[in-house]
Amino acid sequence: YCVEFRTESLSHHCALENRPYARWMQYLREGHTVCVACQPPAMSTDTHRCAGDGHNADGGKILHWEAIGNSQCQGTWKKIRQLEHCSCPLVHSFIFT
Repeated sequence: YCVEFRTESLSHHCALENRPYARWMQYLREGHTVCVACQPPAMSTDTHRCAGDGHNADGGKILHWEAIGNSQCQGTWKKIRQLEHCSCPLVHSFIFT
């Protein structure tokens, strides 16, 4: 499954990232909708969910995220909805880890 979030805030460290494999961090923006896929091995074998997916969070709850590879690139987002069948666009798509 996938979860759509709206980014609420992000640290300035994201925009400073210039390593080739991590340049995607420069394109994160407040107010953008991002789509995050939950796939094995991030998915718990017991619950079949990914940690941090905001399962019981309503749309008003602020949730925290952190980028893998640069722990200083972090911020907050709000859950918009969960999609049972992923249809994430190529841009602004991520995977839970």
